[in-house]
Amino acid sequence: MITRFALFEGMVKDGKTTEFRAAVKARLIPLWRQFPGNLDVRVMFGEDRDEGAPEFPLILAISYPDTATMEAALQAPARAQSRDVTGEIVAEFFDGRIHHHVTECHEFKA
Repeated sequence: MITRFALFEGMVKDGKTTEFRAAVKARLIPLWRQFPGNLDVRVMFGEDRDEGAPEFPLILAISYPDTATMEAALQAPARAQSRDVTGEIVAEFFDGRIHHHVTECHEFKA
């Protein structure tokens, strides 16, 4: 299994955290869930961090069974829509950058 992360590195504009999170929940999560072949969609809102650590107000993680499935999902209409909506939300609520990382998952249960 692989997971593609979108890391929103930066800051939500002052006083806009509640609105930012509501916009992500209402407008983006439904689109992300439509990405074909995804195994799960996880949305994490930053609550706290170590002193001096960069701020990540949002981390998106979408898992896929393999790279080919992920690449197909990245060509899907829902992905194109989500990019447009993300641009609108970022312009209104977020100062920073978004970068993506793909990881191979290994789980070791307790």
